[in-house]
Amino acid sequence: MSVLAFQIANFVLAALMYTLLGRLALTLLLGAGHDGFMSRAFARLTDPALWLVRQGTPSLVPHGLLLLFAVTWTMIARVALTVVFAASGALAGAG
Repeated sequence: MSVLAFQIANFVLAALMYTLLGRLALTLLLGAGHDGFMSRAFARLTDPALWLVRQGTPSLVPHGLLLLFAVTWTMIARVALTVVFAASGALAGAG
């Protein structure tokens, strides 16, 4: 059961990370002010994560770098999740 919990949490974090990377790529390619369908969809999906990252990130960080910080924090969360589950022995029978 704990392997299933790990897989679900890891999947959710991976989906969020790749969605944030997609928004970052679209922002770099099309510009921050682009109002296309995909840009709005990525923005709507990732705005809650960006709001959460903004709460924990110093206000000195400009809004343009906030997306990069969100990707970084999501990657760190995935690594931490794996370390915690592996250290607790919950992933011992998964391999």
